[in-house]
Amino acid sequence: MNAEKSRLRIALVCNTGWAIHTYRRGLLRMLVEQGADVSIIAPRDRTFPLMEEMGCRCVELPMASKGTNPRDDLKTLAALYREYRRTQPHIVFHYTIKPNIYGTIAAKLAGVPSIAVTTGLGYVFIQQSGTANIAKKLYKFAFRFAREVWFLNKDDRQAFIDQNLLVHPERARLLHGEGVDLADYAFQPLPRANPQTEGFFFVLIGRLLWDKGVAEYVEAARRIRAKYPYARFQLLGPAGVDNPSAITLDEVQAWQREGVIDYLGEATDVRAFIDNADCVVLPSYREGVPRTLMEASAMGRPIVATNVPGCREVVENGVTGFLCEAKSVDSLAQQLERMLLLSHAARAEMGVAGRAKVTREFDENGVVERYKGTIRAITGFSATGVSL
Repeated sequence: MNAEKSRLRIALVCNTGWAIHTYRRGLLRMLVEQGADVSIIAPRDRTFPLMEEMGCRCVELPMASKGTNPRDDLKTLAALYREYRRTQPHIVFHYTIKPNIYGTIAAKLAGVPSIAVTTGLGYVFIQQSGTANIAKKLYKFAFRFAREVWFLNKDDRQAFIDQNLLVHPERARLLHGEGVDLADYAFQPLPRANPQTEGFFFVLIGRLLWDKGVAEYVEAARRIRAKYPYARFQLLGPAGVDNPSAITLDEVQAWQREGVIDYLGEATDVRAFIDNADCVVLPSYREGVPRTLMEASAMGRPIVATNVPGCREVVENGVTGFLCEAKSVDSLAQQLERMLLLSHAARAEMGVAGRAKVTREFDENGVVERYKGTIRAITGFSATGVSL
């Protein structure tokens, strides 16, 4: 076997290239540096050139992320099957719902081992609808073919087990978040000591989805600003994304014209926005383990988030931030006001505790080691591409 054919071939498949680049850059860096042949398969976006510069091969994938037309989904399945048959990766990692379902089936048909990583259960487990029920049936069918199914928090794993969606429950694994690069997201002191004179900045970072609690955030901002005009509420992230729960840019701009929020657009690098914040907010209805909260804690920012799967893995209530009830404007506004009225020293102490928690539990290096061990166990290759 020549040297090229003996290299470890790995594919990562997601509904956006952006998510691969943003959340798994440390994994990509390790694989490329160790000599693996890495393919990123996703709808094309602005991160393709960035990942190609890292040494990855990027393949455009046809996918209607929020569509329910079976014909479109079959096109996705067929495209993945053809890619797997042609390149024969030693292992494929699938992320997000449609790659998890259709990619896992395609990998089975192509004779390629795969792992399904459920990065969050999203609208399928939040909504009660015919579409959600169909998605659960598809999950159950597809996941019988995955070598392993990874969950980012124990609640999501238990939900699949309780609803009998895992034909092979012994294949379920807990990853406990995808980690954060502690060097990239270095600790920073709080930016302001006197909110009344310097302002107090809350920021919500992420895709602008109703399921992220954006409506509750906006209404809570109205209430808080009426009482504390120096409080500022920022939104950072893409609007009008390809998701059933997407918020349109027109809706965001209307809030901005009203003066209730400041829309910051979207950014590849969020560190400057976290650095400028006094508190990071995520009133989500359900998460895997939210990267934005890990990054915020790593940088020493106190957090207000909902007491739901994923968020409560990152936030220790009263220690690194405050937890509120999901879908409750009253509860969110109460905790935002509580954060606003804390002394600078108390908020700084929360930030220090948050950094310590992320260091203990969410260091990206531990996640990368987990991938390396799994790759070695399933493929017989080490991360260096040398057969064991």
